[in-house]
Amino acid sequence: MERDVSVQEVMDREFVGVSESDDLRETAELMLDEAVDSVVVLRGSDPVGVVTERDALETFVRSDGDAPRVQDAMTESVPTVSPETTIAEAADEMSANSTQRVLISEGAEPLGVLSEHDLMTASPFAQTANGPDVPGGERQVAGVSAGRGEAAAEPGGEGRFTDQSLCEACGSLARDLSPFNGQLLCADCRDI
Repeated sequence: MERDVSVQEVMDREFVGVSESDDLRETAELMLDEAVDSVVVLRGSDPVGVVTERDALETFVRSDGDAPRVQDAMTESVPTVSPETTIAEAADEMSANSTQRVLISEGAEPLGVLSEHDLMTASPFAQTANGPDVPGGERQVAGVSAGRGEAAAEPGGEGRFTDQSLCEACGSLARDLSPFNGQLLCADCRDI
């Protein structure tokens, strides 16, 4: 049976938020500085839209010399899913809305963003850990440890996690994740 991976296991918890009235040029500079391809537009703490690199570029090209605002470039309908949504359901949501990302939120509080890239790195169509013909049909999800949340069973492995997975602080792939302050962290992030 295939393991249902939820979006909270693969989403990007770090996102950049801006306001509708922010200057689009400053927002584009922020996107470059933060190395992100999109920003979430917030009204207070409520997400009301998203601006992508393409949205900003199109608005700059079509602007008639005025200083465009974020509201001039944003896409207002942001598909939103809960953290418990499976990646397959999130992919369906993206497809149905012809978008490359969905916002993950619990109630009105945004928790993160899931992009097509995140889905590709966590594809449930990845090969199984021991090859394609493993009895039981369990498949390993790329970038997500099959034993996530379970301590290693070998002696001395208590509190450590097996397989390679993503550090929840820096996002790097690591084999030595350990729980620290409610997150799975690599050795570098635990030392900070």
